[in-house]
Amino acid sequence: MTDSLTIALVRDVFYSDDGPDRLRDRLHEAKAAGASLAVLPELAMLPWVPATKTARDEDAEPAEGPRHQLQAAMAAEVGIGLLGGAIVRDDQGRRFNTALLFGPDGACLHSYRKIHIPDEPGFWEADHYQADDTIPRPVAAFGFNLGFQICSDNNRPFGTHILGAQGADVVLVPRSTETATYVKWRPIFQANALTSGCWVLSVNRPAPEEGVPIGGPSIAVAPDGTVVLETEDPIGIVTIDRGSVQQARTDYPGYLAFPTDLYARAWATVPPRAAHGPISN
Repeated sequence: MTDSLTIALVRDVFYSDDGPDRLRDRLHEAKAAGASLAVLPELAMLPWVPATKTARDEDAEPAEGPRHQLQAAMAAEVGIGLLGGAIVRDDQGRRFNTALLFGPDGACLHSYRKIHIPDEPGFWEADHYQADDTIPRPVAAFGFNLGFQICSDNNRPFGTHILGAQGADVVLVPRSTETATYVKWRPIFQANALTSGCWVLSVNRPAPEEGVPIGGPSIAVAPDGTVVLETEDPIGIVTIDRGSVQQARTDYPGYLAFPTDLYARAWATVPPRAAHGPISN
């Protein structure tokens, strides 16, 4: 365990022919700035394929496929941790939007699959991958307990709260969102950090793609709800510390009870809503 961890939020994508070279350069830049872990945006190794409903076979790959291997190799070459991702196809042919955590030796330390899948113009994600149903759990890595969400997952605050209650120090949120909607995302990041007692860090795809007005800054929010970084620079550097997490969980509202048995009984009375089903009253 360590007292602090410096993280680079890499606001860039790497699907073009020069993508591997540019990713290498960005990781070197992140490491030179003191980062031990670099976080890429949602599906940074692909074009924003949910811009249309057309799902192509080549957009997905099996476990440890070519995009996985490329990211692992880059992490090992530069000697830095990397949170990247891919659309991963399982043995049953199901496709999942998957975040992949690599150590500085290129080993894959953890994977996380997106749970909340948008289905609307510019974000036809339901046509490209399905929702996961695995309970999210933090993983011990880089001296901290790291939690993971992908984009819309952070818009269901109980996901962040569960990670915080399980001991996550930070929740890392790669995303792909529109510039105009950032005004809504910002207070959610703050509220989730404040009410979970976690750091919340998110990095966005940088620019419009295929007619979808993607954009908006990287952001880092401390466990007391303070925005400590908000930037549209390609590399944003933030150092998280364990002391602020401990303090947040001592202060209000962090010290409030977790009546998990009550929550479980209450949620059991609410019928589940399918990922893309109609809302019923």
